[in-house]
Amino acid sequence: MNSNARLGIAIVSAAVLFFVFSGAIGVLFWNDLSADEQQILLPLLTPRAGLLTAMVVTGGVVVALIIKTLFESYDVLPARLAETARLIVTTEPARRLALEGPGGVRELANVVNELAQHRESLQRDVQAQIQEGRRSVEEEKNRLAALMSELTQSVVVCNLDGRILLYNNRARMQFRAMSDAPAVAGGGELIGLGRSIYTVFDRGLIAHAIESLQHGMRRSSSQPVAHFVTTTRAGQLIRVQMAPVMSAREDKQEQTLTGFILMLDNITRTFEAESQRDLLLHSATEGNRAALANVRAAVEMLDYDDLEPAMRERFIGIIKDEVQGMSVRLDEAATTFASTLKTRWPLEEMLGADFVNAARRRIEEKVGLPVKLEDVDESVWLQLDSFSLLQALTYLASRLSDEFEVREVRLRLAAAERMAHLDLIWSGQAMSTETVMAWELEPMQIGSESSPLTIRDVVERHDGEMWLEREKTRHRAFFRVLLPKAQPQEQPEAETFLRGESRPEYYDFDLFKASEHEHALDDRLLSELTFTVFDTETTGLNPSQGDEIIQVGATRIVNGKLLKSESFEQLVDPKRPLAPESAEIHGITEVMLAGQPDIKAVLPAFHAFAADTVLVAHNAAFDMRFLQLKEEATGLRFDQPVLDTLLLSPLIHPNQESHRLEAIAERMGVHIMGRHTALGDAIVTGEVFLKMLPLLAEKGIRTLREAREAAEKTYYARVKY
Repeated sequence: MNSNARLGIAIVSAAVLFFVFSGAIGVLFWNDLSADEQQILLPLLTPRAGLLTAMVVTGGVVVALIIKTLFESYDVLPARLAETARLIVTTEPARRLALEGPGGVRELANVVNELAQHRESLQRDVQAQIQEGRRSVEEEKNRLAALMSELTQSVVVCNLDGRILLYNNRARMQFRAMSDAPAVAGGGELIGLGRSIYTVFDRGLIAHAIESLQHGMRRSSSQPVAHFVTTTRAGQLIRVQMAPVMSAREDKQEQTLTGFILMLDNITRTFEAESQRDLLLHSATEGNRAALANVRAAVEMLDYDDLEPAMRERFIGIIKDEVQGMSVRLDEAATTFASTLKTRWPLEEMLGADFVNAARRRIEEKVGLPVKLEDVDESVWLQLDSFSLLQALTYLASRLSDEFEVREVRLRLAAAERMAHLDLIWSGQAMSTETVMAWELEPMQIGSESSPLTIRDVVERHDGEMWLEREKTRHRAFFRVLLPKAQPQEQPEAETFLRGESRPEYYDFDLFKASEHEHALDDRLLSELTFTVFDTETTGLNPSQGDEIIQVGATRIVNGKLLKSESFEQLVDPKRPLAPESAEIHGITEVMLAGQPDIKAVLPAFHAFAADTVLVAHNAAFDMRFLQLKEEATGLRFDQPVLDTLLLSPLIHPNQESHRLEAIAERMGVHIMGRHTALGDAIVTGEVFLKMLPLLAEKGIRTLREAREAAEKTYYARVKY
């Protein structure tokens, strides 16, 4: 119950008691009079009944004022001092209590201030000792940070949930180039601490690479590395090397995988250049083969001495024409290149036995079909795209299980000169060549997973072959896939793994402890969640009457830290005139908005920036209403949970008069910069929100569900826009 409610109850109770007491005194006095005295007094009192009532009411008002004064001195004031004292304990150790109120309260406040001063002095001493101990470590980290930041290769480190916990500046620039989103707000919506790597790379591809790492860790002490090549949404071709991040245990036998490192190379231009060279070579050979044959034949005819002059001139003309045509074709081949060449996909090297084991696990997991290994050559290395080839084998196994009721398959791997034979073997009903061809040409579908590739696409990607063979003596059949071999590799011993000692420009190794799959979002602790704190500036205060967004600003809170460097700020052309009075508040003019992208271009970028996070704003109902009104136009919904600092403030400070953002910031010692700019307000809101978290925890509000349910009960939650 807040102070206003308690004050109302106290005043009403005191007034009722006063009137009851006054009435009781009057009744006793009247009953004590004799009948003659009552007859004499009644005519005197009756005309003065109004005056008597006024006196009683005045007495009640005086009593109420006295109660109010006493209540404010001994209830409201101590409650406010208690709230300020709680700020001193949790977030603002430099704050002191105001010396006001009755003498006893002032003396108590003075004692609390002395204790706070003593506590702050002890904290400074402890902090100084900690800083001294950490200084040398920080210097080492900063050297590594500078090195990491200037690496020419893109490096991204993720935990097992795919949450980014480290990246360098090169990766930030490369992710921007890989984005197909509109170039707004600096293009930083793809990469950031706590963001999911699955917004860029296919989840199944990463899962397959992690499985390869884990298998490599189980089979030997060598350092496992996984390779794959993939395309981004913007059509960029990326070669990725994945290495493990291990748990920091001294016993290597007990080490577990806690995350992974991605080293990225954009090979789009290299691949295009190689394709162009291939085309040039093709044009220079195949295109001129017939012309060279004609020239050779004409030259042979010219060797005859008895050749008639007319025929000699004819053959000389043929030579000239063919040579001229060859020259034209060579010029065209050097300047223009066809865009319809068959794609030659870059392949990576992998131990064949590792791939066969991965195929067995995938088929058993996805299809539920038992798989046995038969004559697997342990020395064979393959050159392949393991992800697409695994999809192909799993697809074939699923079709065999569904259409031919095959109950078991076998895998066999053998070397054959420059190639290797990979066989998928089964016993049972024979199939026709037409069925095999149909399977080859259909896009692969395995349960809920689908791929635009066909079996033939995968085989051609490997420059290989696939056919059906039968073993009549053993009543078996098998698909044979011809794959390119690679040279055997020496695997280096794993001396050490990266454990997170370095500190690049963008990092947060505490995210190794996070797990998105531990429990539902509503039951997650607020301290564990990732937040996007945002604000909007608008043409006015009436979204339902046509006012528009003119600026969006946002920043992120990851692992309890406000990441000001990872921000989103973009002006928006509202496509309507701007009221002069609104410009006086936010300082944005029509000149500043001219040429800026409209809301249909900005909201998709902001939607990507805020993906997989909880939204936080001050008076969030106002900002969310503007976003909701654009759902139909943009096709985007901001359906993630929302927390409002305006609703949370009364929960921790029920006795404060104002819950405006400026008032909350002043109470919590947050310095306000850039007020009434979208990003400035978002940063202030983020700092205020972080200071609220320990205060909410003291109130028993620790999870997202508890915060939302408590906020919905406050008075401000009733405001609608």
